[in-house]
Amino acid sequence: MDQRMMRAYLDRIGAPAPRAADLDTLRELHQRHLYHVPWENIYTRLGTPVTLDEDVFLDKLVRLRRGGGCYELNGAFAALLREIGYEVTLLAAAVFEEDGTPVFPLDHLVLRVDLDGPWLVDVGFGQFNVFPLRMDTDEPQRDPGGEFRVVEAGHGDLDVYCDGSPRYRVEAHPRRLRDFVPSWDWHQVSPESFWNAMDLCSLSTPDGRVTLHGNRLITTSGGRTTEVTLEDEQAVVAAYRDIFGIHLDRSPGACYAERFATESLSA
Repeated sequence: MDQRMMRAYLDRIGAPAPRAADLDTLRELHQRHLYHVPWENIYTRLGTPVTLDEDVFLDKLVRLRRGGGCYELNGAFAALLREIGYEVTLLAAAVFEEDGTPVFPLDHLVLRVDLDGPWLVDVGFGQFNVFPLRMDTDEPQRDPGGEFRVVEAGHGDLDVYCDGSPRYRVEAHPRRLRDFVPSWDWHQVSPESFWNAMDLCSLSTPDGRVTLHGNRLITTSGGRTTEVTLEDEQAVVAAYRDIFGIHLDRSPGACYAERFATESLSA
């Protein structure tokens, strides 16, 4: 990343030029990123693979003004933070399933930023923390996203809890972006991956969250959740455009259904 891309990225998330690579700036960038860049799987549903490459992520988020999954969002955000002057380390995480067991370790990508201590940075997990979390304390940390705790899990790993429930386990040792290639490839093509099983587009807002799940538009504001079923594909495409700033000719679900039908006939 160069200075020109950094300025374009900051404009993408509505952030002013940072005065210093400090905690206050990190908190602001983290929050603004969540408010401006959606967590979405449009390319996966369209059958358009995304290479695990920093330049690809930056082009997608900044020039094309799209969103993405954890590898893309946190991968791009890591590049921005490094250009500003932060010390950033990529870490692997395993998301907990409903039965309380973690899945494979490279299922999720998070960041550690070292300032006065280690801070957990994650703009790629959907509904989660709005601000970075300290990683060197197990004391409760209040956040607009809930009450978080970071607890030792053995072997240097850390379990991250939100409102008393374990969300994911973070490995201690640093990772390279290329380490996540097998898991990213699996998420993009496997029908067993939630990432490839449904249309998702979700964005944090100052008072809640807005999510487009297939043709269901779910809005949480001030602790109150409402749901509207969009009647046709045109309404879905309009929601992507008007709410998330993503311009599509057709809905991802319609494209996926057409692609699936074509592949089935070919088989």
